Amino acid sequence: MNENLLKQINKSNKLTLKKHGDTISLERAIFLSWWCDKGDCAFCYMSTQKNKIKDPIKAKRKIQNIYAEAEMCSRLNWNIEFLSGGNKSIKTAQIKEIATNIQKITGKGVWLNIGTTQDLDKYGSEIEGITGAVETVNPQLHKQICPSKNIEDITNMLEKAEDLGFKKSITIILGLGETIEDLDYLIDYIKTNKIDRIIFYSLNPHKETIYAETSQPASLYYSEVVTNIRLKFPDIEIICGTWIDNLANIGILILSGANGITKFPLFKMFGTKYGKRVEQEILYANRKIKGTFTDKTKLGPEYSKISPEYDKFIKRYVKESLKNKY
Repeated sequence: MNENLLKQINKSNKLTLKKHGDTISLERAIFLSWWCDKGDCAFCYMSTQKNKIKDPIKAKRKIQNIYAEAEMCSRLNWNIEFLSGGNKSIKTAQIKEIATNIQKITGKGVWLNIGTTQDLDKYGSEIEGITGAVETVNPQLHKQICPSKNIEDITNMLEKAEDLGFKKSITIILGLGETIEDLDYLIDYIKTNKIDRIIFYSLNPHKETIYAETSQPASLYYSEVVTNIRLKFPDIEIICGTWIDNLANIGILILSGANGITKFPLFKMFGTKYGKRVEQEILYANRKIKGTFTDKTKLGPEYSKISPEYDKFIKRYVKESLKNKY
């Protein structure tokens, strides 16, 4: 490892502990729909589905399933990273209703990641913050990869969010072709737009996209990006996403400045060697865990504590998790 990077990681780790404490949250995005009216972001799974799913209504998840998933996150003490849906996949009134009901289930307002919208004044305390899916802030690269997703539109949305008193977040994907020099763009964007939370993902190469044969970014490159952001912005919340085939990234990302870890297939990994590995990575980084990937007693009964309408989905989640073995 580069000696200077090692020193920076150590400095970042101490700063994170001082500013944010020693607890790492397990995070899960709850998807509302599998459709997006743009559907042309080069890395995205939805870009492979637009011509397959003609009717966006059919791409919506069942409401009861969404609420059941929120109830399971509450039982397992997982944070809901945000409610996610492709651009214009669900009307504002329904998103507000879903967010309000999830707030009743979890006791917390939720973040939104629903594309660019100016309907933010329709929301209230059920929403904690608004997420802009920026993905990459290199302007030339962004135009190539997300041709229909204008950064200016995202920035305008975040400005309106600030005016309305909502927190602001962005997502960034590493491994799209950017370089470490592009950090200057990112630092400037965070500073200019007073971003409260940043969520990093490593590229997940999907079949049928131009990235299908592309490798995921190197762990130390990922670490260097996170370290730089932590040192530049001590108070910002940093969530890092990694995939089931890259769990060894977790420890170094925590030491680099992450407050939370995300992007896992929760119910497939719960109670397995992979779930155990996630917890080991966190513990070996000398951190406590908010949430569990291994304690099956937290799964609770095979029925909903909220509404019998969610029972069949709760039963499926609990049974699937109970059958998993290390």
